[in-house]
Amino acid sequence: MGLFTKDIQTMDDMLLHGLRDIYYAEQQIIKALPTMIEQATNRDLSQGLKAHLEETHKQIERLDQAFKKLGETPSGTDCPAIDGLIKEANATSSEIADKSVLDAAIVANAQAVEHYEIARYGTLIAWAEELGHDDIVRFLTTNLNEEKAANTKLNTVALRKGVNRKAAS
Repeated sequence: MGLFTKDIQTMDDMLLHGLRDIYYAEQQIIKALPTMIEQATNRDLSQGLKAHLEETHKQIERLDQAFKKLGETPSGTDCPAIDGLIKEANATSSEIADKSVLDAAIVANAQAVEHYEIARYGTLIAWAEELGHDDIVRFLTTNLNEEKAANTKLNTVALRKGVNRKAAS
């Protein structure tokens, strides 16, 4: 089901599709993060990615609860956006031999994923609020706040912990 297909006729349909999209995305992220963790050589980057992997498991649990509040079975739908971001990350990392440059690329790729998630959660929150689903807004807001915090941590690793500086030298 595409975002603007005949299967989506109402705002409720869009909300459900969006939840399925982010559910799929979070599951793909869980599959992709271990490789990024393994490739990362910067200790702060590796630790941050490990922590976010644990958070992502909790985010899926909250999405499960959101589906249940809507009377729906948790399920994902293909998300070409996240698939593309992960494919690009894998392609980039396979091309970079210099470990310092690879760390900077991992940060950039992880931030691209975070920005996608931030956009998706923000939209879902707006839709859920409009539809009066305050019970799921809390779950989505918690996930959004974690994604924003992960992005901030990635900025810190890149700028203050020296990943970008080391890659540039």
